[in-house]
Amino acid sequence: MNRSARRAVICGIGLVLAVVAVGVSRAAPPLWEDRTAHAGAQAAGPPLKTFPLLARNASTGKLRAYEPNGTGGLKSAHELGGGFGDATALVQANVSEGGRGVDLYHRANGTLYYTAEHGNDTKVVGAGWDIYDTLVSAGNLGGSADVDLIARDATGNLWLYQGTPDGTLAARMRIGTGWNNMALVGRGDYTGDGKADVLARYSDGTLAIYAGTGKATVDAVVGTRHIAGTGWGAYKTLASAGDTDGDGKTDLIAADPAGALWLFQGTGNAAAPFAPRVQIGTSGWAAFDVLF
Repeated sequence: MNRSARRAVICGIGLVLAVVAVGVSRAAPPLWEDRTAHAGAQAAGPPLKTFPLLARNASTGKLRAYEPNGTGGLKSAHELGGGFGDATALVQANVSEGGRGVDLYHRANGTLYYTAEHGNDTKVVGAGWDIYDTLVSAGNLGGSADVDLIARDATGNLWLYQGTPDGTLAARMRIGTGWNNMALVGRGDYTGDGKADVLARYSDGTLAIYAGTGKATVDAVVGTRHIAGTGWGAYKTLASAGDTDGDGKTDLIAADPAGALWLFQGTGNAAAPFAPRVQIGTSGWAAFDVLF
């Protein structure tokens, strides 16, 4: 789908994604129930630490947003519209409005696009992004003022793209090599040192935290590895929605193959980073092929 066929529509009380195809426009309800009426007010205050959980339906290509309820659970879904079945990567990132916008990167036909929450169009970031098999929002991994993306190529090299306020990306920098066969999750501090980290689930089900250094230095963006546990292969998908339960620590969400959803509350302690799981969704989550 080309740029003109997928746009963001300004809405004063939240994110609306519309798909315009063969002259028909479909718009979704606002993402946030309690957004202020004036979009510019979102620029006040520090960057977001809690995010909606976004999900794509595997069969319809439609997106849904689940706003955290502040105690670890999720509110009812908001439909964000369809047309994302051809997206080969979907990434949520709080880029715009001083880090308070709920924005979207998506890749289709090798081209990466960026949509700001209160923008009036979807912009092209660049072509050739199909060289990567994984794209993840890493939060502020490189120590700049804006959130970053990380990308893995087919040879297992991991790359950092530092963000800018308009959603474009700086030239890539290598994070490291040998990142093959891992499922990657980012967007938060799991060690309690105030720096964004990268989570990696290995093919044997082991989950590791790679502590961020806060430095945009070749092969030194992440440092110490902490093993968070084993048995994580039991989950179909892992995702971070930031501080889901409102205790100031980054949490992790996991969906199992049966369709149940689980919350792993973060502790901020690298030696034991997660509390025992709590079920926050009973069924239906198997319908989604992407949680982000």
